[in-house]
Amino acid sequence: MSSIEIGLWSFPVLILLIFLRVPIAAAMLGTGIVGTFLVLDRWVPILSQLKSVAWTTNVNYSLSIIPLFLLMGQFAARGGMSQALFNAAAAFLGHRKGGVAMAAVGACAGFGSICGSSLATAATMAQVALPELKRHGYSGGLSTATLAAGGTLGILIPPSVVLVIYAILAEQNIAKLFLAAFVPGIIAAISYLTVIAIYVRLKPESAGQAPRVPWGERLPALIAVWPVVTIFFLVVGGIYLGWFTPTQAAAVGAASAGLVAWKNGGLDRASLLACFKETAVSTGMIFFIVLGATVFNSFLAFSRLPQMGAEWVTAQGFAPMTVLIIILVLYIIFGCIMDSLSMIVLTIPIFFPIVTAMDFGLTPEQFAIWFGILVLMVAEIGMITPPVGLNLFIISAMARDVPVRETYKGILPFVTADLLRIILLTAFPIISIFLIT
Repeated sequence: MSSIEIGLWSFPVLILLIFLRVPIAAAMLGTGIVGTFLVLDRWVPILSQLKSVAWTTNVNYSLSIIPLFLLMGQFAARGGMSQALFNAAAAFLGHRKGGVAMAAVGACAGFGSICGSSLATAATMAQVALPELKRHGYSGGLSTATLAAGGTLGILIPPSVVLVIYAILAEQNIAKLFLAAFVPGIIAAISYLTVIAIYVRLKPESAGQAPRVPWGERLPALIAVWPVVTIFFLVVGGIYLGWFTPTQAAAVGAASAGLVAWKNGGLDRASLLACFKETAVSTGMIFFIVLGATVFNSFLAFSRLPQMGAEWVTAQGFAPMTVLIIILVLYIIFGCIMDSLSMIVLTIPIFFPIVTAMDFGLTPEQFAIWFGILVLMVAEIGMITPPVGLNLFIISAMARDVPVRETYKGILPFVTADLLRIILLTAFPIISIFLIT
């Protein structure tokens, strides 16, 4: 069997391991080790690689931003900021038809701006919004689908852990990627609000209506979100004003969120240790995935599959946009069976060389950033599509009285909105890159 054939066979083997519930990091690591042995027919290069790859992979200074953003999200969840965001959004939108669901999306967008994790955003906002949605007569399908979709804003609106990983893999500037994701993030939030507005008009029985909040109560609710606004501008504004590097900004954001949580009474010794533990567990999982992907991609490099793939695509004379659309469709398919982070660390080293060899009429940096935003948005779809839509699992576990099939039916309009948004950003790259030009 040739090295190319071994490389091709590695993908069905990897998918089989995933379906057998082998952790994705272990599946990539094991497949990479065995594949490298089959290609090279000896163990010495593998053992030589393994003795140093864990260190060289995880010692990357840029990766230090990940535990800091995760810790910031932990502190924000315990500091009452999610409740304040939802209260403020509900004060202004709750009295409208579908307004409580819209408020949940708005609160998800706000929380995502200081969290960076889709799962954390969905889980935290579900604790706050699900009881309110139920109390105001919203159907189970609309409630759970809204929170699952809204949770994806956690990785789209900067700061984003997934964008950090992409920046490292594609060797791009993290600050510029954050800036490029800002407008698509706003468009995503607006598209979800539009979906809710259309949904409740087509199915009026699916949503109740909260009483109108007097203007005298709206201002205090709005003022209560000042910690979120302050932390967001410290982190994101500090990066673009040149006050901090991205890693320093993440540290400042984590410290600020911790102080707010402590001041609000949500942080004591026990909860502080719990925050550190959850951050350590999540960081270890992410670093293990990165390590597994590094070993697997090293095997693919030995097999020369990515190089041969790039040469084959170039030789076929496909239009660049055709290749890009095929890759995006593949991402949507992969998203149905893999989580977004694993999908990106596995595929970027394969797909990125293929598309960067083509002419899209953009500079290399502009293309890399545009492609990164598109990949992020497709990964976002994977968070809410069965069978491995992790946000759907999180919300369904928290809303056990809602049948899963109702959640799946309710999520379809949001997935449609995501697909339309990807088409829009694919057709008009300027939407993603105009802030960095």
